[in-house]
Amino acid sequence: MNEARSIRFDLNGKAVQIDVATHRTLADCLRHDLLQTGTHVGCEHGVCGACTVIVDGAAVRACLMLAVQADGARVTTVEGLASGDRLSPLQTEFRRHHALQCGFCTPGILTTAHALLTNEPDADRPRIREVLSGNLCRCTGYVPIVEAVYAARDAYRSERGTDS
Repeated sequence: MNEARSIRFDLNGKAVQIDVATHRTLADCLRHDLLQTGTHVGCEHGVCGACTVIVDGAAVRACLMLAVQADGARVTTVEGLASGDRLSPLQTEFRRHHALQCGFCTPGILTTAHALLTNEPDADRPRIREVLSGNLCRCTGYVPIVEAVYAARDAYRSERGTDS
């Protein structure tokens, strides 16, 4: 039996309401129903990190979360990091540091890094590497990714009012 339920949540700053099958993952709901195709689906086991989105401030694997669990939550996908046509400081640093190649892993890494820097704007390189260790990248290696995240810290400190 395919039971459906009506859910409401904030998606990238906008209220959405959708009827969704109770067994549908958040990743599939975001990609196929809400057309947020920046959320990539890789392993579908929570291992690769490509589907990472931010739910109520925490980086979560959207392939492991049911869409109905997002009811009442704040969900941010990679599309929600930019402001209109202006890239976020983190995205700008990824571009500056050439921290992407094929781009498949990039949305998950960006959302993971955004959640980290929002909560820990002073994260050092070992902490950045530790947090990003759950996001697999087979093209760039991790050095430019870690350097890009490290370089974006000042922007997150400024947002918190904790310039150091």
